Amino acid sequence: MDRFFLSVLLLLLSSLILASATDSTVSSNEPEDLLIRQVVAHDDDLLMNAEHHFTNFKSKFGKSYATREEHAYRLGVFKANLRRARRHQKLDPSAVHGITQFSDLTPAEFRRTYLGLKRLRIPADAHKAPILPTNDLPTDFDWRDHGAVTAVKNQGSCGSCWSFSTTGALEGANFLATGKLVSLSEQQLVDCDHECDPDEPGSCDSGCNGGLMTSAFEYTLKTGGLMQEEDYPYTGTDHGTCKFDKSKIVASVANFSVVSLDEDQIAANLVKNGPLAVGINAVFMQTYIGGVSCPYICSRRLNHGVLLVGYGSEGYSPIRMKDKPYWIIKNSWGESWGENGYYKICRGRDVCGVDSMVSTVAAIHTTPK
Repeated sequence: MDRFFLSVLLLLLSSLILASATDSTVSSNEPEDLLIRQVVAHDDDLLMNAEHHFTNFKSKFGKSYATREEHAYRLGVFKANLRRARRHQKLDPSAVHGITQFSDLTPAEFRRTYLGLKRLRIPADAHKAPILPTNDLPTDFDWRDHGAVTAVKNQGSCGSCWSFSTTGALEGANFLATGKLVSLSEQQLVDCDHECDPDEPGSCDSGCNGGLMTSAFEYTLKTGGLMQEEDYPYTGTDHGTCKFDKSKIVASVANFSVVSLDEDQIAANLVKNGPLAVGINAVFMQTYIGGVSCPYICSRRLNHGVLLVGYGSEGYSPIRMKDKPYWIIKNSWGESWGENGYYKICRGRDVCGVDSMVSTVAAIHTTPK
């Protein structure tokens, strides 16, 4: 452990002993939320202009509430999230935290509505990715520069993040196989993929109630492939009826692999095989606006599926003032969130569990009949 990280850890532990939890409006049983609340005390002066900020927030994101009681409640939640964003800023100084479209949601509502990653299981069809050479990896790499990434999508109020991570990886693999970038159907996965592990009750992919990318790859392998978005458009709801048309498959899975936790291997698989499906803990993402997120404290309990599209480095640290590596993450909350829909998170120590559930897929192109 380097001297800087040890100093930060000691500082945080000292603060934890001296501080107490002060926010009762946004309550949570999540250990990382409780720790964050205790480590950094809130600033009372932040609330002075809260109603003005709330008015701007409603205008910017088109928010309205049915009753005066609901409006008052959401204003209280908003104030609590202002304090929460300030705490996140202190624990994650290389990023910018503040008001987002999720600022009127409690952490529990946010997790329940927008996060939907199930517990990790490795299907029998998955392979362990072979060890790749890492000597000649480029310093910076971004699949957006090479045409392998579709536009940022929006999952809406549906815990279907896992389906967007899955289609993103297959869209990239299909591009590598064919030279054509085709947007694939998340709704097919939401409606039709109910892959389960018989030994693990509750492990099924469950549409807006969550799923897992490796299970979705397994479904795609078994069913023959995915239709394009145009033929099976996304609605953000569980239809209850599968409308899959096998004759309209445009991309199929040849195989899929689980990638090593080693970050050099993750980078090598990214460069060779295209964008990767990854899991992450999204606790800091609710308040994220931009910059490189490198929180001092973040749970590795995975709850959100995203797409790893590249990596780079920049002099972002206000303390060390030197280049630090980061991953480039494509999210599925629309272009108004983060950096035009993207998230940068630092590399080097499995921050928020970003290295711990990574999978890659190979595609076979299927011409529609």
